[in-house]
Amino acid sequence: MAEQRTVSVPSSWMTPSGRYGRAVARTCDLGIALVVLVAAEYYSAEYDLLMGGLMALSLLARRRFPGTVMAVVLALSAVQFALSELPEFELASAPASYDVAVLFAMMSVVHHSRATWMPYLAGAAVLLAPAAGTVDITASGIEPFVDLQTLLIYWGLTLTVWLTAFALHTRRLYAESQAARAWHAEREQEQRVRLAATRERAEIARELHDVVAHSLAVMILQADGAGSVLRTSPDMAESALKTIAATGRDAIDDMHRIVRVLREGNPDSGTPHPADGEPPRRLITLDEIEVVADRARAAGLTVDVSVEVGEGRLSPAEEMTAFRVVQECLTNVLRHAGAGAGVDIRLREERGTLLIDVTDDGAGTLAGGGVGGRSGGNGLVGMRERAELAGGTFEAGPRLGSGWHVHASIPTRTA
Repeated sequence: MAEQRTVSVPSSWMTPSGRYGRAVARTCDLGIALVVLVAAEYYSAEYDLLMGGLMALSLLARRRFPGTVMAVVLALSAVQFALSELPEFELASAPASYDVAVLFAMMSVVHHSRATWMPYLAGAAVLLAPAAGTVDITASGIEPFVDLQTLLIYWGLTLTVWLTAFALHTRRLYAESQAARAWHAEREQEQRVRLAATRERAEIARELHDVVAHSLAVMILQADGAGSVLRTSPDMAESALKTIAATGRDAIDDMHRIVRVLREGNPDSGTPHPADGEPPRRLITLDEIEVVADRARAAGLTVDVSVEVGEGRLSPAEEMTAFRVVQECLTNVLRHAGAGAGVDIRLREERGTLLIDVTDDGAGTLAGGGVGGRSGGNGLVGMRERAELAGGTFEAGPRLGSGWHVHASIPTRTA
């Protein structure tokens, strides 16, 4: 279901909202209508009460239909003046105090109309209406019934009311715009929080996958090897068990680091932040590549490593990204090609870009036909995400014949 946008104007004593606001608005409308009706009762002409009553009734709809109410009130006031100028009978009083309904209608148009031109049209109509009373057309028998002084008073009152209504209208629009901005800011903040949580979960997932998958792959192969040579070659079995123990200890250290990230926040990747009384966190550098390569050799792989990167050329985050890519490549070879496969690892820095190439021969098996096949699951996704987060690119695929080739490029930030 699509989210329904609701923007509420901040409430105050001048801008009530909700049920309280609607009740106050209805009470105000009834009060204004009552004022106009009571004002009409003070006049004795035959149609004064009728004219005032119709104007008061029209004002009850001034919020929903401000333009229509304005037109109705002006038409009633025109009829009122026409009835007051009959030659033999004065059927209505003009001007009368209940003509204040015209000002209330004008205020409604200025304050509630959504059309930008309506407030100006309403103001012009109210200003021109009394001005028509100053016209002298003797031939038609129409004599002026509004003098200049009275006209100036009407105009001054009209302009005062119009400016007050326009100020309230501007204030309401400003409050609505502020409420809309606050609503959008709140939604953006929620979206940023969700994106940050998603990024953190993805980072934790990558770290867990890299640590657990690589360590378990090495430990399983070593355990299988130790089991097969336990009776025939106890020394080799002992060496395999030592590798299993060392791999497990390093995996536990990495797990502790991930747990600290979960508890303390998300510090810069690869940067040690020792807390008081705690040992410093292990800094992952390119030197760690040789460590995982030795473990892969102990598990039965033939690994050739070449690192042509000057000291200090990479930031800690870049070194960690490169290490995790190489580690995941070795894990995939262990899982899918198995013992006996050859792996060639090349890292070099050219023109501000770190190039990573990892190639394996698949132990002579056609690409995609090794142990378990090449599923390209979370490992490839994690490597691609790491490279792209660092601003680089990632490519992986089977070679012609046997084995796979992985290529990643990461822009360096250290000159």
